[in-house]
Amino acid sequence: MGRVSGKVALVTGGSMGMGESHCKLLAREGAKVIVTDVAVDAGEAVAKAIRDAGGEAMFLRHDVASEADWMAVVDKAVGAFGKIDILVNNAGIVVFKPNNETTTAEWDRVMSVNSTGVFLGCKHIVPAMKKAGGGSIVNISSISGMVGMVSQAAYQASKGAVRMLTKSCAVDYAQYNIRVNSVHPGAVRTPIINVLGDDTSMIDALVATTIMKRMADPIELSYAVLLLASDESSYMTGSELVVDGGWTAA
Repeated sequence: MGRVSGKVALVTGGSMGMGESHCKLLAREGAKVIVTDVAVDAGEAVAKAIRDAGGEAMFLRHDVASEADWMAVVDKAVGAFGKIDILVNNAGIVVFKPNNETTTAEWDRVMSVNSTGVFLGCKHIVPAMKKAGGGSIVNISSISGMVGMVSQAAYQASKGAVRMLTKSCAVDYAQYNIRVNSVHPGAVRTPIINVLGDDTSMIDALVATTIMKRMADPIELSYAVLLLASDESSYMTGSELVVDGGWTAA
């Protein structure tokens, strides 16, 4: 307990799935948490659950693709808690289509949330983190940002962008004592896979080729986020933490 005591964490896409898990674990480990999402009711419920458990949390509606939203959310978070030490860029969406079947609108939407959203977060968090004396940015990428996979053109491009943006920001921000790392999940049991409907063949194939032969629970990713958010990883920046059950090792 207490691995991030005294720290303030902002988590995007915090209303469900991995984001909800990240918020609750960071709170249990002592952080004050700002839960952000476009899903207001679910996000409010996560913040309330943290408070009911004895933690400190608030919810802010937040479209990560909006620069104005980022500026407002950072201002409100600092106004409420005085600083921001940790940013978890977790919000993301997926379209399961090959490139030749992906519409321009689908491409633009995926890139705006998954890539532009991370760019804006990494940009607008800097003044607050500099004022706090430094901080840790954790960007959620994917194994899809590392290797080619079937029918994930826009998603893979967006997550590959997150991977390299992380390294660029790590180089730029070291002078401010801000560390920037990425986490690369494999198959995780979250609501995002519901877009597949009854056709689970893609997930089944991924699990079948995973050494551990199962999907991850969100908490298994949250502990990786916690490590990078905490001072335990003080000599890590620009790194890729792969949490995929051994899929990329096979």
